[in-house]
Formats: sequence, C-alpha cells, structure tokens
Amino acid sequence: MTELETLFTYRLQEAEETLADAVQLLDGNCSPRSVVNRAYYAMFYAVLALFIRFGTVHKTSKHTGIIGIFNKEFVHSGKIEIRFAKMLNTIFEARLEGDYKGLVVVTHDHSQDAVDKAREFVTAIKELIATP
Repeated sequence: MTELETLFTYRLQEAEETLADAVQLLDGNCSPRSVVNRAYYAMFYAVLALFIRFGTVHKTSKHTGIIGIFNKEFVHSGKIEIRFAKMLNTIFEARLEGDYKGLVVVTHDHSQDAVDKAREFVTAIKELIATP
C-alpha cells in the first residue's frame, strides 16, 4: 500500500470513527457541544479522504480553505449536490459557535440535527469516493 493509500484509508476510517463517537455522545446524553464538534469533524475528515481519492490539491489546513476547495471542486462542478455544501457549512458554523463563542447554548435538538446531517454527508462522500 502506498503512503497516499494509507493516508486515504486513515482519513476515511477517522471520519467513520468520529461519526460513531458523535452518535455515542448523543446517545449517552453527553454535552451537545461535544456532539456537534464530533459531527463536524466526521464531515471534515470525509472531505479530506475525498480530496485524496480524487487527487484534489489542498495546500491549506484551514477549515474555511478546505470547505472552499470542496465547494469549488465538487459542488460547483456538479459532482455532489449543493445541499451537502450547505450541510457542511451549517455544522461548521455550529461547531465554531459552540467551541469559540461564549454564552452559546447548544441544545440536544441541535446536536441531533448535526449527527443526522453528518451521517448523510459521510454516506454521500463515501458513495462519491466509490465511483470510478
């Protein structure tokens, strides 16, 4: 297995494990803020795996940069529906608010929505990855 194949496998597994963590936190009635964080990172890692699969150049590690490249290369090109970009942006913003803004209330409903979106997003990315 090449280094790139190893990294691809790692990123995809990271997405799946992080999504499972989000589900476990949600089911365990843990902090909704933590659930949203894990749901977002599952989506983020899935995008990184997608980039590796399609050889998408990404010289940035900034989340906004990665999201911009995802939108340009996969959404605007029609490879994936725009609703997935909206999901990613919504959960990214929720994660930023929960992690960095003070006095933000993240509810169980918010965290449930984040997990639902992350599940659908990761599934769509895995389907896109599987295309020839």
